[in-house]
Amino acid sequence: MTGQLGRMRMGEDRTGVQGRADAGWEGVLDAFAEGQAGDAGAAQLTVYHHSRPVVDVWAAARHPGPRPFGRESVGILMSVTKGLLAVCVHLLSQRGALDVDAPVARYWPEYAVNGKQGTTVADLLTHSAGLPAFTGDPADVAGTDLLDWDGCVARLAAADPVWQPGAACSYHALTYGHLVGEVVRRVTGVGVGAFFAAEVAAPLELDLWIGLPQEEEHRFVPQHSSAPLPTRDQIAMMLQAVGLDHDDRPARSLMASFAELTAVTAAFDSRAGRAAEIPAAGGIGNASSLARLYASLIGHVDGIRLLSPLTVDRARTPRTDHLPAPAPLRRPANADTARFGLGFELPRSGLPMLGDGSFGHAGAGGRLGMAHPESGLAVGYTCTEMARDPAGGPDPRWLPWTRAIHEAAGLPAGR
Repeated sequence: MTGQLGRMRMGEDRTGVQGRADAGWEGVLDAFAEGQAGDAGAAQLTVYHHSRPVVDVWAAARHPGPRPFGRESVGILMSVTKGLLAVCVHLLSQRGALDVDAPVARYWPEYAVNGKQGTTVADLLTHSAGLPAFTGDPADVAGTDLLDWDGCVARLAAADPVWQPGAACSYHALTYGHLVGEVVRRVTGVGVGAFFAAEVAAPLELDLWIGLPQEEEHRFVPQHSSAPLPTRDQIAMMLQAVGLDHDDRPARSLMASFAELTAVTAAFDSRAGRAAEIPAAGGIGNASSLARLYASLIGHVDGIRLLSPLTVDRARTPRTDHLPAPAPLRRPANADTARFGLGFELPRSGLPMLGDGSFGHAGAGGRLGMAHPESGLAVGYTCTEMARDPAGGPDPRWLPWTRAIHEAAGLPAGR
């Protein structure tokens, strides 16, 4: 099934690329190699079409690390993990165990304080809860144990929202996972990592985890970045550009959110960080399992379909297009604003996915999982190089193979 790609135009930038493609899908292999040509890191791409894997390819890093990289390697998924958590919520909703339009307090009574009594589960799923950080000030992040689940959810339960829940939308980079994950824990009686493992990963035989087991450590390949993180002063300048003074409460919360995500990302270099349940960013897996998961949301994969068409349609219905940014933050008229359904990202100019009707979630550094029910396409892409595009457009590594997938599936370009 695997081997060096016979039809690949092999060259200096294409060595180390391996995999397979079904007839008619060979162009995706060359396109993947083209996308990786300028990337020093490793990557994987898997495509399903109508519940069947049609492309499975990977590329080793230009300067390999201590562990070899291949199809079975696993790595950090960053915010792609949010989509895994959303699947758990929709499974529970589909079974009648959870009502996404109900108040959070129905499942988590301690949450109903400080103006959060009316916050719904849907508000959590759409980044509208008004709690973008565990702390109200970036200076407090150093004293916060972000690997302590109980401590983190206690902070959120006691917190005063930065804006009225449901009235505005701004990305909850890390708190999303604990907010939604605690609802899952209250409903099921088990942590979100255990629920995902038993109800999603096990039936489909997925190499996906929210909390990496010790016995899988030998497969883990770390991420790296050739670009420095923005400094606190640079972040403050970016916030000022959108109308926030560094003393504004929204600005302090957003800066704290960035500091928290930076601290957790550094923790993923440790065994403790990889073992922790961080369901907004700490998922670990590979592209083949990610694509298989999304394929099972829109069709039967080896006899298993996780979500019904009705559930999928509800999950991908836009929920935030009408919501403003929290005041006094202002968005430029042409801003590429994130769009959300219930827990999933929806297409926009900077994240075109597979066109209108597709849904999924991207992750920092270029990871991506997505599906398009009408075409039967499901895609997983993982990488180890934390690419950063200051222009905010689509990851340039995606562009060649997304075009090739459209062509192979018979879809108009840019659908």
